Amino acid sequence: PLVNRYASRRKSVFAETYDPEADDDDDGARAIFPKTDEQRARLCDSVKNILLFRSLDKEQMNEVLDAMFEKKVKAKDYIIKQGDDGDNFYVIESGIYKAYVGEDQKHIHTYDNSGSFGELALLYNMPRAATIQAETDGQLWAMDRQTFRRILLKSAFRKRKMYEALLDAVPMLKTLQSYERMNLADALIPKTFAKGERIIKQG
Repeated sequence: PLVNRYASRRKSVFAETYDPEADDDDDGARAIFPKTDEQRARLCDSVKNILLFRSLDKEQMNEVLDAMFEKKVKAKDYIIKQGDDGDNFYVIESGIYKAYVGEDQKHIHTYDNSGSFGELALLYNMPRAATIQAETDGQLWAMDRQTFRRILLKSAFRKRKMYEALLDAVPMLKTLQSYERMNLADALIPKTFAKGERIIKQG
């Protein structure tokens, strides 16, 4: 029935939660998968135009790159299948891959040793919208949804706590309520200055 199908999908999209305050894991214990400088540069270039990655700061991007793990594939391997649940995002390191959609699995795109796919899996636990099959042997870098969300949310949580502590040390802001200080902390935007650069000018 339609009602049950959509209810099931809605549940799968919003079922997962993560509480950064309850996560007291040592940052040093997080998994880091080694990459060369060239590989990291290619990964950055591959994701720079993807909306999910545009707002990442340098620290977040480095954590994302560290957490991406290698996946080697053989020709004719299915990377993802339309309709299957998905939780990984992939960036191509090498190989040729073809994308297919629909009941007749119509070919819609070919990835030739570059590109990425599956980014919606970083946000939602929902069925894959297309099938991706390897045409040649190749190598992919993968990122799972739980790790991606943990990096972003925990990083944001750490920054808020740091900004709140800074604001709490400003005498003129001592009268602010806790929720007002939190709102102000969320509104702060970091800005980098070069040595000797003027920050403000009298008048």
